[in-house]
Amino acid sequence: MNTQSMVLQVSPEIGNVSAEYMLPDNCNCMVTLAHGAGAGMNHSFMVLLANALAENGIATLRFNFPFMEKKKGPADRPPVAHKTILAAIAKAKQLFPGLPLFVAGKSFGGRMSSQYLAEHNDVDVKGIIFYGFPLHPAGKPSTDRAEHLQHVKQRMLFLQGTKDELAAWDLIEPVCNSLKPATLIKIEGADHSFKAGKKDVMSVLVKETNDWINKILKK
Repeated sequence: MNTQSMVLQVSPEIGNVSAEYMLPDNCNCMVTLAHGAGAGMNHSFMVLLANALAENGIATLRFNFPFMEKKKGPADRPPVAHKTILAAIAKAKQLFPGLPLFVAGKSFGGRMSSQYLAEHNDVDVKGIIFYGFPLHPAGKPSTDRAEHLQHVKQRMLFLQGTKDELAAWDLIEPVCNSLKPATLIKIEGADHSFKAGKKDVMSVLVKETNDWINKILKK
């Protein structure tokens, strides 16, 4: 496997962020992998996920958002986050033009990625993967954050725990059912961090991701 760290320029005004790609032998696609609001690209979940995907022939490009790169302040506002996602997509296409491209993200990273796709329908990506879509703040159930998903044209995979405090199951399920290109995977007992007692949730996330990607690539 080829692993390479790099500097990713978001824009001259915003500056640079750290990034790293993992390119397994005989990979069949590339996935940009955006982190959540509480931890960066080198958080154990992100690294374990990237390694596990690589074992299934899925390459990843992880990257930091600017606020995490600077290690200060709240999560970036959408305009900055969207430009960061654009930079990651552009870098993936530049480095690996022959690989089908998917976008993905944990929580905040997934929501910012889908917002970007909703506003840019012409982006050439095969689909988007949500590792825990943050439908609402903890303790404040609502579906406002899902409204933009109606404008995403690409296929969507939602991997959601039944005990996710940021996505009540009785809300996320009908949201996904209303989206024609969406697939919802129910992970019994998992919270927003994908912790579910002694259950090996990571293997479930990777298997479902791999199966879904392969179905799209075979069509």
